Amino acid sequence: MATQKIYAGVALRETRARTGLTQRNFADRLGVSLPYLSQMENNHRPVSAGVLLRLASEFAVDLGAMAVGDAERMVIDMAEALADPLFDTPPPQADLRLAATNAPALARAFLDLYRAHRDGQERLAALDEALGAEAQNVTPSPWEEVRDFFHYCDNYIDAVDRAAEQFARHAPEQPPLARAIAALAACGIEVHQAEMGPGAVYLREGSRVTLNSAAEPATQAFQLLHLLALQTRGDLLEATLELARFRSETAREIARLGLANYFAGAAMMPYARFLAAARAERHDLERLAHLFHASLEQVAHRLSTLQRGGDRGLPFFFVRVDQAGTITKRHSATRMQFARFGGACPLWNVHQAFETPGRFLRQLAETPDNKRYLLLARDVSKPAGAFGAPVRRFAIGLGCEVSHARDLVYSDGLDLSNPALFEPIGVSCRICPRPNCHQRSVPPIDRHIRIGQDRPGPLPYEFS
Repeated sequence: MATQKIYAGVALRETRARTGLTQRNFADRLGVSLPYLSQMENNHRPVSAGVLLRLASEFAVDLGAMAVGDAERMVIDMAEALADPLFDTPPPQADLRLAATNAPALARAFLDLYRAHRDGQERLAALDEALGAEAQNVTPSPWEEVRDFFHYCDNYIDAVDRAAEQFARHAPEQPPLARAIAALAACGIEVHQAEMGPGAVYLREGSRVTLNSAAEPATQAFQLLHLLALQTRGDLLEATLELARFRSETAREIARLGLANYFAGAAMMPYARFLAAARAERHDLERLAHLFHASLEQVAHRLSTLQRGGDRGLPFFFVRVDQAGTITKRHSATRMQFARFGGACPLWNVHQAFETPGRFLRQLAETPDNKRYLLLARDVSKPAGAFGAPVRRFAIGLGCEVSHARDLVYSDGLDLSNPALFEPIGVSCRICPRPNCHQRSVPPIDRHIRIGQDRPGPLPYEFS
C-alpha cells in the first residue's frame, strides 16, 4: 500500500503563529524555500519527511496528531451529509479534503447546518407539536455537541488525564476501589455497602454513600472515582468546560459528567503505567482487566484514549453497540470512522458478538479506501442481578490498522499477508461504493441507479 501523504497547512500556519515567526524565518527553520512553505501551508503540496522531522525536533509538533486528525474525520462526516438527496451532485473527495484541511471552521459550520436540517426533517416527520408553538432550534442537540467535543479532542483530555494520573500515584498498590473509598473518607464522605435494587450502583445521602454490594467491583470503583472527581476536581472540570464553550447549559452538564467519567477511567488505569502494561501484555484485554481491576469495556475504552503527545499508544477505534445496532459509544484515533447520520455496516463483527457471549471474535477487514484493519468484538452484557430483572445487552468493538496488528495478541495465528482473508466492509450503505455487497440495505445516494429486468444477484439494481 502507498504511503499516506500528509497535508497539514492549518497545522503549519498555527505552528508559525504560535512561535511568532515570519513566513521567511519559519521557512529557514524548516530548511525549505519560501515558495515551498507557501505551497505546503495552502495544501498545494504534502508535507515532506524532512519537514516533519524538523517540526518534531524544532517545534515539538506531535506528528501522530498530524497523520490522523480532524481533517480525515470531517471528510467522512461531510461525505455522509452530502450523500443526502438534498444535494444533486456531491463534490469529489478531493474537494472535501481541501475544505477540511484549508477551511476546517467552514467545514464544521456546514456540518452544524446539515445537522440542523436533519433535526428539522425528523421533527416534521414526527409531527412535532413544538414546531408550531416555538422557534425551531437550529443548534445540534446537547448530546451531539458533547460527543463532537470528545471526538475532535481525540478523546484525550490532557489536564484531566494528568490529574487522574497524579491521584493514582498515592498508594498505587491499593486496588482502585479501596483507593477511592480512602480518598472520599479524607473528604468526609463515608462509604458503606448494602443490598440495593437491580441496576443500582450507589446512593448518596449527604456525607454517606451506600454502594450496591451486588455490583461488580470495577463498576463500584468507577462510580466512586466519578463521584470523587465531582467532589474534589470541580475547578479543573469547570476550567475545561470553559475552554469548550458549549452552547447550552444542558450540554455543559452532560460534558461535566463525561469529564468526571474520564477522570474515573484514567484514575483506574493511569496513563504511563497502563500504556507500559498494554505494550508488555500485547494489548490482551483480559490480562489488563485483571492487572488494573477493571472491566473489559473499561479497558477497551481506555486503550482508545492513549493519545498523549510525545507518548502515544496504538491508534485504536472503540465502539459499543446495542442489540439494534445503535452505536452508544464511539471513538476513533484511526482512519476508521462511524456513521453519524445512518446505520452502521452490518458486516462488522461487532454485530455478531451477541451470538457468542463470553468469546472474542476476530475479523480482518478492508474499507473502501483500501485500508486494512484487525477488528475485535465481544459481548459485554450487564448481568441483571435478579431473576426477571432486565439485562442490559451491549457488545464492544476494538480495532487498529493491520500495520499495528503484530502488537496485539489477537493477531496470533492470522495470516495478515493474505488479501483474500480481509472482508470488505464500509461505514454506511448510504455512502458505500461497493457494488456487490450481499448485505446492502439501500443503494448509495451519490450514484446513478439502473434497474434491469430479471437481474440476477442479491440486488434488484446496479449502479456505477
